[in-house]
Amino acid sequence: MSDDKSNKNWFAKHKVLTVIISLVVLGIVIGAASGGSNSAMTNTTADTATPKAQEKKPSVPAEYTSALTQADSYANMMHMSKQGVYDQLTSQYGGKFSAKAAQYAIDNVKSDWNANALAKAKDYQKQQSLSPSAIHDQLTSAAGEKFTTVEADYAITHLND
Repeated sequence: MSDDKSNKNWFAKHKVLTVIISLVVLGIVIGAASGGSNSAMTNTTADTATPKAQEKKPSVPAEYTSALTQADSYANMMHMSKQGVYDQLTSQYGGKFSAKAAQYAIDNVKSDWNANALAKAKDYQKQQSLSPSAIHDQLTSAAGEKFTTVEADYAITHLND
C-alpha cells in the first residue's frame, strides 16, 4: 500500500513531467502506427512524381548552360553588347563555345542591352573624355562594342542623366 501511495504522490508532485511523458509516449505510439503507411505513401508519391517532372523539363547540354553562365557574366558584369557577348563566347581566344551553344546563351540571357550601352558610354565619357559623337561611334563600331544603333542612341540620349 505504501508503494501505491508513493506513486500517486510522485505523479501529483510532477504533473507537468507526467503530461510531457504521456505526450511523448502517445506520439511514439501514433507515429509507429501511422509511420508505415505514410512512408509507403511517400515512396509511391515520390516514385510517380519524379518521372513526370523529368518528362516536362527538357535537358539542356552542359555546354549550353556553361555558355549561358558566361553570357550572363559578360552581359551583366562587363556590360557587353549582345553581339559582343556572342563573339566572345565563340572566339577561339574566349569561350570557344559552338555557335549553337552561344546562340542558346544569347537567347536565354537576361540583360538590359540599353543599360549596357549606357554603362559603356559613361565609361568612355569618364575615362577617355570622348565626345558624344565619338562615344556613339565606339559603341556601334564592329571593331568596338558592337551595340546596335538604337542601343547607342539610347545611351547618348541618357548620357548625362
